[in-house]
Amino acid sequence: MAISAHFRHRRYPPETYDEAIRRLEAAGHGTPAGRRISIAVEADGEIEVFAIWESPEALEAFGAALVPLLQELGVEVHPPTIHPVHNIITG
Repeated sequence: MAISAHFRHRRYPPETYDEAIRRLEAAGHGTPAGRRISIAVEADGEIEVFAIWESPEALEAFGAALVPLLQELGVEVHPPTIHPVHNIITG
């Protein structure tokens, strides 16, 4: 079952997000299995991420690499809001 995940961390400005992406790519985690799409938006100087995952397990596997990295960068990590995906329309 596909899920949506909305991440709203604190102390996560665009520069920190960009550094996290660089580090994930360098570590081989830039395109994790099971992620269909990830969209980062800036809201009030903070990055929020909306992602669609093939399953909760795929998200959890990626989280094992992501969460320690974000904590290392000083991000105040909060659990995502997760909902089942009803439909995906592209284009």
